[in-house]
Amino acid sequence: QVQLVESGGGLVQAGGSLRLSCAASGRTFSNYAMGWFRQAPGKEREFVAAITWGGVTTYIAGSVKGRFTISGDNAKNTVYLQMNSLKAEDTAVYYCATKYGSNGLTSPSYDYWGQGTQVTVSS
Repeated sequence: QVQLVESGGGLVQAGGSLRLSCAASGRTFSNYAMGWFRQAPGKEREFVAAITWGGVTTYIAGSVKGRFTISGDNAKNTVYLQMNSLKAEDTAVYYCATKYGSNGLTSPSYDYWGQGTQVTVSS
């Protein structure tokens, strides 16, 4: 069965950095895209970033553009989210997800989801 395991969350001061990792296992992920979403208390889950198979195309939400970068290592079935210049409003649970193909990557219509990792930014 497919498993997505996020790591790298934690508590950081505003202006700091964190790198989240998501390791995927349980099947061959050829032609699967990977995405990051986040959900703050009382808010809907929102898109953060996505990357297509082989890293051909990346998508970044406007709210984090210029601060966050998504990358992947196909050999390790792992995707990363580098988060710099963190702000208090970035505080949320961050979820990794994967889906087949490359359409609709900014909507939460993914096939598989991880359990999430908490990111807390103190101001």
